[in-house]
Amino acid sequence: MAFPENFINELTERNDIVEVVSSYVRLSKKSGSNLFGLCPFHSEKTPSFSVSPDKQIYHCFGCGKGGGVINFIMEIENLSFPEAVEFLAKRAGLPLPEETNDRESRRRARMLELNRAAARFFYEQLSTPAGQAACDYMRKRQLSPSTARSFGIGFAPDTWSSLTEAMKAKGFTEKELAEAGLVRRGKSGGVYDTFRNRLMFPVIDVRGNVIGFSGRILGDGEPKYMNSPETLVFNKSRNLFALNLAKKSKCGYIILSEGNIDVASLHQAGFNSAVASLGTSLTPEQARLISRYTDQVIIAYDNDGAGIKAAQRAIGILEKLDLKVKVLRLEGAKDPDEFIKLKGPEAFRKLLEGSEDQIDYRLRAVTEKYDLSSDEDKVAFLKEATDLVARLPGAVERQVYAMRVASMAGVPENVVAEEAQRRRKRLLSSARKSQEREQSRVDRPPGGQRSLRYSDPASAAAEEGLIRLLYLEPALAKEPSLPPPELFSQENLGHIYRCILEKLRRGDSVSTATLGQDLSGEEMSLLVSLLQKPELLSRSRQSMLDYISKIKERREESSQSSDLRALANKYREKKGYEG
Repeated sequence: MAFPENFINELTERNDIVEVVSSYVRLSKKSGSNLFGLCPFHSEKTPSFSVSPDKQIYHCFGCGKGGGVINFIMEIENLSFPEAVEFLAKRAGLPLPEETNDRESRRRARMLELNRAAARFFYEQLSTPAGQAACDYMRKRQLSPSTARSFGIGFAPDTWSSLTEAMKAKGFTEKELAEAGLVRRGKSGGVYDTFRNRLMFPVIDVRGNVIGFSGRILGDGEPKYMNSPETLVFNKSRNLFALNLAKKSKCGYIILSEGNIDVASLHQAGFNSAVASLGTSLTPEQARLISRYTDQVIIAYDNDGAGIKAAQRAIGILEKLDLKVKVLRLEGAKDPDEFIKLKGPEAFRKLLEGSEDQIDYRLRAVTEKYDLSSDEDKVAFLKEATDLVARLPGAVERQVYAMRVASMAGVPENVVAEEAQRRRKRLLSSARKSQEREQSRVDRPPGGQRSLRYSDPASAAAEEGLIRLLYLEPALAKEPSLPPPELFSQENLGHIYRCILEKLRRGDSVSTATLGQDLSGEEMSLLVSLLQKPELLSRSRQSMLDYISKIKERREESSQSSDLRALANKYREKKGYEG
């Protein structure tokens, strides 16, 4: 039984792997962003079972099992894939689809084709007389033509049906336009263009697909920004504007901004790691997406009440993924775009370098709530600030910030440090004792960690790398020189590669969830194990070409070696030699 891709994606979004696994395994933080516990699939004393909240996968370093949330339920409940899907659907209150076939994939591919054609139409409008207003607006905001090209910025004419007629001429129907959110139906039953008189920003996913649009109104009117509605290919809470560009940055961090114009201005000024959420506050799904490409985020939200509130919320979400978070203090400007225009790129670069650690930012926010000349406010401040200190993970951090809090409140340092320590002990004691009890009850089996053995390690390493790149950088599937699966030295790697490549070339998404219908349990565990290894995405295409070259080279050497062995055997037979 095949399930539609959009259903599987929604199913896994509604069943967070940490929540599901936690109902079977006691998890605790051990290192990095991963959670660890005792493996439910084999006996062990020391936890080697890892769950990654950002990647939504599990992997046991002892027995080698791994996969996504569906695979976990298959293993733990001894269910087939359809039965595990049904199990999780019931858990999430999600009805099963009545019809499951490839029709959904075809609809998705058609919608992506329509979105690309619409993006091209909007961009071409900049060169028409009607697009002059948009060009004037971009000049006013100091956005260059090259920036417009990089982002695919365009213009939606101030008419009722310009896009509709243009897309109909290309063979698309009104129904397809409506499903893509590009038109709306009027009271009379006809349709009209959704986006009118707006500067258009295509929303492009990490695979290079145009999945939706964000339009900024020219002149007065509301809403200021209009985003595509939820569609078969677009979910604004699971995508970020410009991540397709920012993921290739070599600066080592992501700049999280609020608006599309801010992002475009930052990229134009040389800060090519800027992204923005799409009309929503940062979501956990967007944070997980960011964590795939960096371990550091600098929040550059607007310098107003709403921006400060949004930054506080974003810090809490990003912290859960163990990302290092800093916050910009924009003084003398309301947003990054204005700051760069007033003070220049170099001043903004210095601002980035001196960005405030999120702990400093939160402590300052606590400080600004209280009048420390009042005894009552001082006590309230000390309670809230000490609680913040107690929750810091590092002993050095707690010591440093305890000193700062004490100095700010004018009390002895040891008072704050001791109270923070008492609070921290209460937070950790119960969880630690529980974990120790669990660990003492379970024995490790003989055998130790399983290792993989390949007949051709050099080729297999390249095959693993190619699979990893396609999984993390789906746009690479368009490379014409990709080898056929038959060239792979390992049959299981070849099958994983074939499944990923076929999905990407159909326009489907690739994840442990969507691959679960095609891969065996062993193949899924193998995929998860190779995804644990690092891959440098800043030079992804060159890495891919290197892997392809190595695979072809090893295949050619293997073929030549086989030919030589065959010739030697033939010679032996001719001479009457034995063995």
